[in-house]
Order: sequence, then structure tokens, then C-alpha cells
Amino acid sequence: MLAKKNRLPTWMLLGFLLATLCAGCMAPGPRALLRGKSQLDAGDYTAAADSFRTATSLLPESAAAWNYLGVACQKLQQADNAAAAYQRALSLDRDLVEAHWNLGMLYLEQSKNEQAVSEFTAYTLRRSNNPDGWLKLGAAELRLGEIVPAEASFGWVQNRLDPNNAEALNGLGLARLERNRPRDAVLFFAAALQWHPGYASAMLNLAVTEQEYLRDNRTALQYYRAYLDLTPRPDNWEDVSELATTLEQSMVVASSPPPPPPMVVNPTPVAVQTPPPPPPQPQPTENRRPVTVAQRPTQYQYAYQKPQATARVNPPPVAYHPAPAPPVVKISPPVQSQPPVQPQPVVTQPKVAAAENPPAQAAPDDGSSAKPGFWNHLNPSHWFAPTAVDKKYETAGFAPVPPDNGAAAPPATPAGVESAPAPAFARYGYQAPARPTGGDRRSAAGAFTRARVFEQASQWVDAMQAYRTAAELDPTWFEAQYNYGVLCYRLGDQHQALAAYEMALAIQPESVDARYNFALALKAAGYVPDAVNELKKVLAANPDEVRAHLALANLYAQKLHDTALAREQYLKVLDLDPNNPQAPDIRYWLSANSE
Repeated sequence: MLAKKNRLPTWMLLGFLLATLCAGCMAPGPRALLRGKSQLDAGDYTAAADSFRTATSLLPESAAAWNYLGVACQKLQQADNAAAAYQRALSLDRDLVEAHWNLGMLYLEQSKNEQAVSEFTAYTLRRSNNPDGWLKLGAAELRLGEIVPAEASFGWVQNRLDPNNAEALNGLGLARLERNRPRDAVLFFAAALQWHPGYASAMLNLAVTEQEYLRDNRTALQYYRAYLDLTPRPDNWEDVSELATTLEQSMVVASSPPPPPPMVVNPTPVAVQTPPPPPPQPQPTENRRPVTVAQRPTQYQYAYQKPQATARVNPPPVAYHPAPAPPVVKISPPVQSQPPVQPQPVVTQPKVAAAENPPAQAAPDDGSSAKPGFWNHLNPSHWFAPTAVDKKYETAGFAPVPPDNGAAAPPATPAGVESAPAPAFARYGYQAPARPTGGDRRSAAGAFTRARVFEQASQWVDAMQAYRTAAELDPTWFEAQYNYGVLCYRLGDQHQALAAYEMALAIQPESVDARYNFALALKAAGYVPDAVNELKKVLAANPDEVRAHLALANLYAQKLHDTALAREQYLKVLDLDPNNPQAPDIRYWLSANSE
């Protein structure tokens, strides 16, 4: 086990500062820190931020001071300043769990889900018996579309820590919906309501699932009415009320008998010339696919934790429209895009329930909803917005860490729900394109230039389309194919990204960047064994490629749960790059998974 540096807990530090203040010998730095603490408790966030800035200037090595500054900035909705302060605190003390929590919550609010997963993973490594961290980790993974890890995180709470936790049961229900198993999802939602009858999220999820997936309008209407009777009213009360009214009216119309035909009394014969019948018009064909999980997602309203002034923060939700995530890596020619590489987080996942194959792609909206605006609210990006109703389940202050007595709580899986199968990963169908020949480089150059202009203006969709045009005009242009793949990956179109990277590798099979990014795209698309194989190809040709060792180690640790192989790769990362940004977390993982 690696030795941890000596440091006082936050509460002891505050107690010492308070005692010093009472003694009348308070130094300026601690005095500013305590003053900011009082202002933060009083809700004067601007003054608190000024006091904490003074404290950090006088105590630049105090991780607690930087964490407090992040809390104040987050309260002021200064996201960039808050993130910088939390990161500075963690650079001083990687074991400051409050900073990991606060930074994870900040990323979750900004829909930076990958970064949120990294921070909550670091939190759960240090507070494995606190269900809050696992719940937030599952929330971030669910929003990221990583259903298997999300089920593992929620299942860890349900099976080990709190079998009747409403948020864990609700999250497991949503994961089952993503796996297109609505009947299992209903059992989880019902279990959440059984233990917490007023839990708004599970109640609304039950209503939507009954209506949209099981087509049981009568039961759905009962849950809608129960949801509308909650006190205080949910934020989306008007939308749900309109939906329930429309559903009720449609049920009345469907159950009413058709009106009798009108009676004709003593009709007078009239000579009528019948016009020729019009030519038959082609009837529109029904082209509606079944409603899928992604098309009609339930609203997962996640109950955030209230902040403790000394550690965590939960500022009110803000309207945030994040820019697309940065591209993956750079390539060397001067005319191409230069996206920076983002190191993957080091993760240890419990070996619990895993998911089946991913659900089918979403079908086009058939327009059957009562109000498009309401269904627009019920999309994955809004699953985790807190509501006033859910605040009754919030915890005041920092939840104490339960003692670890080595005994696991018995699982509380609802009756009739089978356990999730062991992880089974899909395999990628390689296109294996031949090396292209010929192309119009002169015409492609114009599209490539436009793409670079769009990219510099952060017009990512236009840039992607322009790179695609350049690649079509000259299929032999490596940079056009590669950059098209980078932007497809950036915008979440993994299918096109994989095809583009394969074409780029057909042109330059020795490109380390293209093969590394190809592996990341395979991982994102769920083709884990193929991602491992591609990273092994990178390392076969470049044994000292640190990022490939790190990505391979993360796959072994996170997806394949092979501790021995993950350990081997993590040790290689530390050997090649002892100062790697992920080195502290790698060392912590190694100490927690020592042989």
C-alpha cells in the first residue's frame, strides 16, 4: 500500500482555526478563510468568493481554501472559475473527496458526462461505502449511454449498501428501459414507489412506461393523476396535466358508441347525374417504426444532494448548452485539424449485473404525443434535472460514511426480474476497404479549406460536412478522411467515425493517431474486444505509446474486469511517464488492487 501524505481532516482544520481566532492570534489567511465560510453560510456568495480569493493568495497550498473558492464560484454560476478552483485543490490533495464530489456535480450540471464519470469514480474509490457517490456515478454513466456500468453502479447500492434506495431502483428501471425490457422496468419503478410512495421520478416513469411501451392507458392515467396530486406541484405540472387530459379524452372517445345514421323522412326522388369517379389516388403507406426506448425515454429526475458549506455544493440548475466535446488527438500534417487527446479515467467497477446488447436505434417521431414540447422535455439530456418534489429525499449535509463490517446486504431485486447476464460485447463488422486510388485534389482543397474555417468558428456540423465533401472528392486524402472521422466521433456519430477511420487507415495503415482514435471509437460504440485488439496493434508497432497503454489498462479495469492485465498496463504507464496527469489515480488504484 502506498503511504498517504499526512494532513488534517477539514473539520479538524476548521476547529483549529476557530480556536486560534478565539485566542486572538488569527493570521490573515485563516481569518479570510473563516470570514468566507461565514459569508458562504449566510448566502453572500460574492463576498465569500472575495474572501476565499484572499485566503488562497495567502494560503496558496491549502487545498481546503481552493475547494471553498470553487463552492462560492459555483454558487455564483461561474462554472469555469469553479472548475479551475476544484482542479487546483485536487492538484494539492488528490484525496480531498469533497473536491472530487463538487467537481463531479459541476460536470454533471454541464452535461460533461465523461468528466463527471472520472470524478465520481475517484470519489467512490475513496468512499466506497457511501451510496451517494455510486448513485451519481450511475447517473453520469446512464447519461453517457454506458448501460452496463450504470447498472453496476446502481446495483452496487441496491445489493451492498441500501436495498430499498429509491434512486437506485429508479436508475435500474431506466437501465432496463434502455435494454428494451419495459416490464422489468415497471417492477423496479414500482419497487421504488413501494418504499418511497411520494417519489415523483418513479411515479412519472411508471406513467410514461405504461402508456408508451405497454400501451396500458388506463393504468398510465392513474399514475399521471397521482403525479399531478403531489404537493408541492412538480415543475412540469402543466405539461403532464395537458397530457393526462388528452389521454383521458381519447379514452372516452374510444369507449363511446358511434352515433346512429340520420333518418330521412319522405325523400323526394331527384334525377341526379352521377359524375365519373375520380382516378384512384395513391394512399400514403404507414412507415412508422415501433416506439423504442430512445424515442420515448422516461424523465429521470435525479435528486441532487444539498451542499454542506464545508465540502459539497449543489447550486440551482442553470440553462447550459455545452459545446461539443473536443476531438480526440492531433495528427502531424500542418493542414489538418489538431484536436487534443483526453486521457481516459482510471476506473474500478464492481462485478455485478451487466446489460444485454444495446437497444435498437430510435425511430422517427410519429407525432402521436399530445404536446411535442412535453416529449421534448422527456429526453435523456433532462433525465437528471431535480424537481421540487424530489427535494424531500435530499440529505442535509454530508452523509456519514457507514462502517464497513464486511457483510453485504442481501439483494432486493423485485420479484419476477431476472438477474442481468454477464457482460457480452458485440463484435465490429470490419469493412476492410482497399486503398483508394485517384481523386480530385484541386476540388477537394476548396472543401477542406471551408472545413477549417468552419472548425475555427466552432461550427462543428458544417465542418464535418465539408470534410466529408473533401473526402468524397479525393478519397486518397488522408487528412480529409481522418478529420471527418474526428468530427463524427466528436458529434457522437460512431458509425460514420468508424468508417472514416477505417478509410484513413487504408490510406496510412501505420498512422498511430488514426488507429488509436479508431480504438476509442470502437470502445464508445461498445465493441470492446475489437478496441483491445486495435490498441494491441498500436503497442506492437510502438511499445512506448503511453496513451495506448493507459487506454488498454482502462478497458481491462472498467470493461473486462481483468485486474491482472490492468495492473500490468498501469505499471507500464507509470514506468514510461511517472508524471502522467492520471498518475495519482493510477497509484491509488494499484494500492487498492494490490496483489
